[in-house]
Amino acid sequence: MKIGVFDSGYGGLTILEKIRERLPQYDYLYLGDNARAPYGTRSFEVIYEYTLQAVRWLESQGCRLIILACNTASAKALRTIQQHDINPDKLRVLGVVRPTVEAVPALTQTGHVGILATPATVSSESYLLELAKLKNPQLIVTQQACPMWVPLIESGEHFSAGAEFFVNKYLCELFAKDAQIDTLVLGCTHYPLLLDKIMEWLNCRGTCVSVISQGLIVADSLADYLSRHADIEQALSQNGTCTYITTESADKFRDSASMFLSKPVEVRHIEF
Repeated sequence: MKIGVFDSGYGGLTILEKIRERLPQYDYLYLGDNARAPYGTRSFEVIYEYTLQAVRWLESQGCRLIILACNTASAKALRTIQQHDINPDKLRVLGVVRPTVEAVPALTQTGHVGILATPATVSSESYLLELAKLKNPQLIVTQQACPMWVPLIESGEHFSAGAEFFVNKYLCELFAKDAQIDTLVLGCTHYPLLLDKIMEWLNCRGTCVSVISQGLIVADSLADYLSRHADIEQALSQNGTCTYITTESADKFRDSASMFLSKPVEVRHIEF
């Protein structure tokens, strides 16, 4: 059985790449719902419906474990799917919000944390809720929605002056709310592609801020999860393969995936 990895767009490829570096022995099936991306500005009902479709499809293809490598899907749909739509004895579905949150306390010195995310992730307050579960009253969390970042990245404009303008805009808005932030969470798997511009802005500001990018964190969390769930680990096939599926044109996916991966990939198109 394979490990399924799902994202609404291309950002989940940054998660998949780090997972495969950490756990290369397993077989992976990546599904990108690129034809309906981005999810970040959609309603809860639509995000839940689309995410559940993806989970059902991956399950039908023999996935025993599925990673929602999408903050919006993790924030809006994961809990409902876990509680109402799957049998945990047959299928496990995990997200990226919880493991990211668990990395925060070790990095912040001031206790002031900033969350950069899509409007849907921000409105869900998933990061606020998960951070609250840590029961650390010293944490002060400020969120900032960045609605233009995913469209810029998916259109290949993340190196442009327009991207620089919107990085400046959202970071200025965030730090205007709390100037003491010393830890930033990139709460969308696309955002690592803007990391250079984010760091440039932070360096110009002259403050020391830790930036949490999710790939390594999620990969380490998955390795730990498998070490604690031997029944699932033993059910997974280990041929070191990875298959890519998209709801978008295969040619479009192939071209766009090159922004996120260091090598070309073969991809197959499906429709929901």
